[in-house]
Amino acid sequence: MNQQTIEKQDRRVCYVREVFAKDVREDIERELESKYAFEDDSVLWALHADDGSRIALMSDREIAFAAARQHEMMPHSVH
Repeated sequence: MNQQTIEKQDRRVCYVREVFAKDVREDIERELESKYAFEDDSVLWALHADDGSRIALMSDREIAFAAARQHEMMPHSVH
């Protein structure tokens, strides 16, 4: 096994999927304790742990993947 394969095995798997702001509005407003600034039809990108729990929401797909890698996770796209 090469070093790159070993490093990938040490990373946690996570999933990135598209969500609409209207579908997560209540969760976000509860967490922020304020109104949510995105239109209902805005597309956001949800980062989920391998057990399905949401870790984060981001406004850009590439940022979601970069954030996952920065936190030593292996992101996979989910439709």
